[in-house]
Amino acid sequence: MTGSPEDPHAQARAAREQPLLLHSMSVFRELFEAIFRCREIGTVVEVGVESGQVSTLYADLGATVHCVEPTPGDELRAVLAEDPRLNLVEGLSPAVLGELPVADLYVLDGDHNYAVVRGELAWIMKNAPDAVVVLNDVLWPCGRRDFYYQPSPVPPEDTHPATADGPTVWHDDLTPAGFVGDGVFTVAEHAGGPRNGVLTAVEDTLDETGGWRLHIVPAVFGFGILIRAGAPGADEISEVLRPYTSSNLLATMENNRIALYTRILQLQYEAAARTDDADRLTDTITAQQREIADLRAELDRSRTEAAARSQELRALSDKANRPASAPTRDPDLGETMTNLGRALSARIRRTPGGPR
Repeated sequence: MTGSPEDPHAQARAAREQPLLLHSMSVFRELFEAIFRCREIGTVVEVGVESGQVSTLYADLGATVHCVEPTPGDELRAVLAEDPRLNLVEGLSPAVLGELPVADLYVLDGDHNYAVVRGELAWIMKNAPDAVVVLNDVLWPCGRRDFYYQPSPVPPEDTHPATADGPTVWHDDLTPAGFVGDGVFTVAEHAGGPRNGVLTAVEDTLDETGGWRLHIVPAVFGFGILIRAGAPGADEISEVLRPYTSSNLLATMENNRIALYTRILQLQYEAAARTDDADRLTDTITAQQREIADLRAELDRSRTEAAARSQELRALSDKANRPASAPTRDPDLGETMTNLGRALSARIRRTPGGPR
């Protein structure tokens, strides 16, 4: 099983899930403590390390821990480097298992798909038949549906057609508002059927390898424990787990938790969609306001130009309609001519025999 790669999307997803899940394996501390009380656990191989918090738990209980992670981030490296009991192993499971000491406890919490889990269990049951095997996510949503971390190392022939959408508890159909990977993982398009899901891989392995017992604690997506009958502490572990594995109360609470959790995912998706719609509407309004301002400025310029043109036209029209003016006479000359005319008339009237 490959460990979950460090990725910004994974960190965002972890923050999104934090109020409900915390670190999923860390909530099972009391079950790990019970297993350590029932038999001696000197070596732990942990596949899928999360933050290193649970790795420290195994070490505090007295084990040397080999932490398998294919692409550890700087923060995880720093956490593991601070504790000499924790040994970082960079590689892909199940291929890397043969390079490690045979462990008393294997914790498989990496790539949750049939091919990887089946390969891990086959190696462990052959090479570590007395080991206790713990698997996370044996119930919904991974129990009957493959999940593939991206980029997936699983060969195409061992995968199902996958999608970035996710299942919901209401109908297990796929929707972008469901249990999605945010770029970290994809899921099989269909649930159920052959070679699909973590629990299917466990059941098929048990059908081929007799003598092993599966115990499931129905909490936080399903905590599975495999141990061979006759292995050290097998009966004691089975007995101490019985109150958890047979609890209808736990199963009911888990169903309610998943219903609430997937409802929250849906509400988060809808809120994000509304935020996107509001952002798009804001951008549209801002663009339209800029366009209106530009149109108003253009209108003002057009009005100014029209007023200037109108004034020019009125001036031209007044000039064209004005009548031609008569020649201008000198007022003194006119008066002299009038006086001269009057004088000539008077002389004519005084001259005898003159023309009449």
